[in-house]
Amino acid sequence: MKRNRLGRSGIVVSDICMGTMTFGTGADEKVAFEILDRSFDAGIDFYDTAENYPVPPSPEYAGRTEEIVGRWMKTKPRDALIIATKVSGPSHGWITAAVRQGKTSLDRHNITRAVEASLQRLQTDYIDLYQTHWPDHDTPYDEILAALDDLVQAGKVRVLGCSNETTWGLTKSLMVSEMHGLARYETIQNNFSLINRRCESELAQICRREHVSLLPYSPLGGGVLTGKYEHGPPPGARFTSYLLEGNDRQQAMAKRFVNDRTVETARRIGEIAASIGTTSTALSVAWSRQHDFVAATIIGASSVGQLEESLAARDLILDEETLRRIDQVDVEIPNPMTEDGLRRL
Repeated sequence: MKRNRLGRSGIVVSDICMGTMTFGTGADEKVAFEILDRSFDAGIDFYDTAENYPVPPSPEYAGRTEEIVGRWMKTKPRDALIIATKVSGPSHGWITAAVRQGKTSLDRHNITRAVEASLQRLQTDYIDLYQTHWPDHDTPYDEILAALDDLVQAGKVRVLGCSNETTWGLTKSLMVSEMHGLARYETIQNNFSLINRRCESELAQICRREHVSLLPYSPLGGGVLTGKYEHGPPPGARFTSYLLEGNDRQQAMAKRFVNDRTVETARRIGEIAASIGTTSTALSVAWSRQHDFVAATIIGASSVGQLEESLAARDLILDEETLRRIDQVDVEIPNPMTEDGLRRL
């Protein structure tokens, strides 16, 4: 498997990262271990979790995913694993954290409490990549980064990253780190897929110029790019549940991912995939991996079978003609996801 450096750090990772947000609800511990073992055997050494997982977030389950990952880590050499997790960040209407009663601003108090709890659940004395799950634009970046820098200096964290951050927020954070001599964000983990290509504009410019690595999540567009929503919401799917039973925020999120434009984009991508003898899943993951500013694409799975579909992208390189046909879909159906949630921050 190809390997890439995280930003300017000394950490090099497999260019596919195993996401774990379903572990504890969508996948029980036995299935989670099977998925993790198969991903490790396939050459994946990079694993992403969060204190707020599993999803959908619930105070009843928060932290369960880290506990499962922590128990699995005991079955492998610690030095063979690159473990990423996240501190929640503020609850601001778009998402409410399931930890600390939703009082999760990125001040020193919350960052310190979060990292200590994650270390305990993961049963490790250090975290390779520690990320802010949601940005806190109301707390000064010098306070946030000073608290995170202390974790690096103490050896509890190796490298810092951010997630769901705006282009402005990433730029501001890099400026503050440089001004004050603080550890900087080496990665940014944002939603990026064939139905949400916004990262290719301003954010890509920052990533390239400042040597920050993008870690795309949801490369299958929440499952939409598999084509399973073409004939209506399928039973058992996450967005089906959100549309039928979710709260206002979950329904709004599902409608961003599942609409006439995204479903039509997925249908056309499916045709392209079939014409080159592959699946929409493999094509979507391969497309994400081929961006020069991407270090590792985060895949998810609730079964080993789902994982195998994504692993088929390991050896798939899309040629120029295929990339041209994919781009033409974007020309004809631009921005199928009408927005990606960041404007709400």
